[in-house]
Amino acid sequence: MTTLQIKNMVCDRCIMMVQQVLEDLEFEVESIALGKVVIAEDVTSEDLEKISEELVDKGFELIQKNNEALLEQIKVQLIDYLKYLEDSEDPDKVSSFLEENMQYNYSYLSKYFSDNGGVTIEKYLINLKIERVKELLSYGELTLSEIAWKLNYSSVQYLSNQFKKVTGETVTSFRDNIDENSRQSLDAV
Repeated sequence: MTTLQIKNMVCDRCIMMVQQVLEDLEFEVESIALGKVVIAEDVTSEDLEKISEELVDKGFELIQKNNEALLEQIKVQLIDYLKYLEDSEDPDKVSSFLEENMQYNYSYLSKYFSDNGGVTIEKYLINLKIERVKELLSYGELTLSEIAWKLNYSSVQYLSNQFKKVTGETVTSFRDNIDENSRQSLDAV
């Protein structure tokens, strides 16, 4: 049995794509989740090289160092937290969410993330939320008030101020020029 940590897996389509790559290479996938795959058999170094090449072609990357793996796990959990925010009426704080899902003390995770990720957890989460706001704005289905409520902002004004601080433009300006504005995928944040 071999466990692989994989960078840039951020959605269900990523899971399906990684599973397909491994099945095409004739590996039996025992379990798969964001950032992590368990292969039923032991994998040789030659197999790892093949897997790595195929994953890179699809925009993924094998994580070989433990510090990279923990950093990627935190990022995956923060993306999950963003989904949790949208689905929950009364969400836990990010610190509680990370502690519960990672079994590490938040202060350790926060320091580790800052030291190895080049940004604080809070700043990274803000960037994720702003990218999600851009995505929701581009769909044109929700009002700014609904988006603010959905992402657990205390007010539309707070969301607007944070949006301008991060992107350098107002929400209105972004909305008026959606076709010209670029969004990032969450794994690129």
